Amino acid sequence: MSHTLADRCNQCRLTFSMPMMSGKMMSSLLAAMLMVVVLSFSGVIAADKPHILFIVADDLGWNDVDWRDPNMHTPTLSRMARQGIILNSSYVQPLCSPSRSAFMSGYFPFHTGLQHGVIMPEQKAYLPANLTTLPQSLKDLGYATHAVGKWHLGFCNWKYTPTFRGFDSFLGYYNAAEDYYTHMAGRGYDFRQDTAVDKDDAGKYSAYTFAERAQVLIGQHNTSQPLFLYLAFQSVHGPLEVPAVYENVFCGHIQNETRRTKCGMVAILDEAIANITGHLEDTGLIDNMLIVFTTDNGGPVWDAGNNWPLRGAKATMWEGGTRGTAFVYSKNLFQNKGTVHKGMMHAVDWFPTMMTAAGGSPPPGIDGVSQWESLTTGSPSPRSEFVYNMDAIEDGQKPAFHAAIRSGDWKLMQGPAGMGPAGIPYNGWYPVPGVDGEQEEFDESAVEDPGPDDYQLFNIKEDPTEHHDVKDKYPDVLAKMKARLAEWRQTMVPANFPENDPAANPEHYGGTWTPGWC
Repeated sequence: MSHTLADRCNQCRLTFSMPMMSGKMMSSLLAAMLMVVVLSFSGVIAADKPHILFIVADDLGWNDVDWRDPNMHTPTLSRMARQGIILNSSYVQPLCSPSRSAFMSGYFPFHTGLQHGVIMPEQKAYLPANLTTLPQSLKDLGYATHAVGKWHLGFCNWKYTPTFRGFDSFLGYYNAAEDYYTHMAGRGYDFRQDTAVDKDDAGKYSAYTFAERAQVLIGQHNTSQPLFLYLAFQSVHGPLEVPAVYENVFCGHIQNETRRTKCGMVAILDEAIANITGHLEDTGLIDNMLIVFTTDNGGPVWDAGNNWPLRGAKATMWEGGTRGTAFVYSKNLFQNKGTVHKGMMHAVDWFPTMMTAAGGSPPPGIDGVSQWESLTTGSPSPRSEFVYNMDAIEDGQKPAFHAAIRSGDWKLMQGPAGMGPAGIPYNGWYPVPGVDGEQEEFDESAVEDPGPDDYQLFNIKEDPTEHHDVKDKYPDVLAKMKARLAEWRQTMVPANFPENDPAANPEHYGGTWTPGWC
C-alpha cells in the first residue's frame, strides 16, 4: 500500500506516545524508526518512477504493420497499439542517424550538425559530446540505463559510444546496414558487448540476440530501481534477410518475393517484442512501465517498405518519409487507452516527455517539448510547429538548399524533398507490392523535381497525401511560411559530413570497426 509523506509523518508522531524508556534506548529506537521511514518513503519514490522501454524499429514504413496493411503479421504490436495509444501524427527525420540524434538529444538535427545524412563508418561524425543525452539525464534521476541494438551516432572516439554517453551497458553495433547473421558492415565486423568485440553472437540473427539480451537485463534488474531500456532493433533495415520459417508460416500468401521477405522480417520483430513483453509480465515490471514504440524514418520503397497512401519514402521530407509508425502503451499511466492520438509530435519530444514521466526536467534550451500531459489525459498537443529538415547541399559548384517546415496544418517545402539510392528522388505514391506478385511502378519522371528556389505548400489536414500544391491559392500563407522558414534558417549550424578518413579502416583493428581514430 502506498503512503504519502503526510502519512509517514503521522506515523512518526505516533511513536512519541510510547512508554517511558532510557534516553539512549529512545534515541536508538527513534533513529531506527526514522531510517525505516526514510527507506520506505524512498521505495515509494522509486516505485513511482515508471520503468521505460523505448523501442525503435529500423526503416519500418507507415504501412508495414497489420493495423494498416492486413497482409503483414504484427499481432503483438497490434494488440499493444490498440490497447495503448496509436500516434497518428508522430514525426521522425527522413533518415536514421538524424532521428536517433533527435531521440537522444532533444534537438533538431540541423541544430547539431547531423542534418545531411547518415553517419558513414569512416566519417568523423557524431552526436556532439557537449550535449546531455536522454540516458544521462535519466541516470541523474536514479535510473539504470541499458542500450541494446543499433547506435549509429558516431564511434570514431570512445567518448561518442553508448557507455560513454550515459548507458550502463551496451550490446549491439555502431553502424548500419550490416548482415543480420555475420554482423559484417562492409569490410569490417561490427558487434560489441560494452566496449569489447563480441564474437560469441556471430552467426545468430540479430533479432534473437537483442531479444535475449533484453530478457537477461529484465531478469537481472533490481526492481527497486527504475529501468530505462533503449531497444533499437536492426529490424527491418536492409539487407532483406530473415529465417525462412517466418516467410513461410506468416507471409506465404504474399507472392511478391521482396515484400514477402519484408513481411517475415516484420514478423520476427513482432515475435521478439512478444518475448520481451512476456518477460516483463513474468517479472512484474510491466505493471509500472511506459513502453514507447516508434520507427526511425519512413519505409524504403526500394527495399519493399511501404508508406501507402502517404507520398514519398525514406530519405525524403514527404509525409511517407517522416510520418512515423508509433504508439505508446502502459497498463496504468494513461486515461485514454484504446484511442488514436492526432496531436502533433516530433522525435525531439521523446526526451522531455520521458523526463516528465520520470519526474524530472530536460536540459534547458532543447527543441523538444513534453507531450506527457497530452498523452496521459488526451489534451491537445503542446506542439504547433516543427522542422522536417533543413540542409545546405553542395551541388557541383553552387550551394543548394532544401528544407521543409510545418506550422499548424500547413507544410512548406523549399527545394527537392530528398533523394534515395541511385539518385532517384522518390517523389511519388507507391502502392503495396502486390499480393498477386505484381507491383505497380511509379513513373518518377511524371513529377518534376523542384529546384532549390522552388516552393510547395500543402494543407496536411485536408491533403495528408500531398497531392495538391496550393501556394498559388494561398499567397498570404505562403508569405508567412517563407518568413518562418527564414527565421528557422538563421539558427541552422553547418552539417558535419566530412570526407572518409582512411584511419578508420578496420584493417588497422583486426578487421573490426573500432573507435580511436579521431
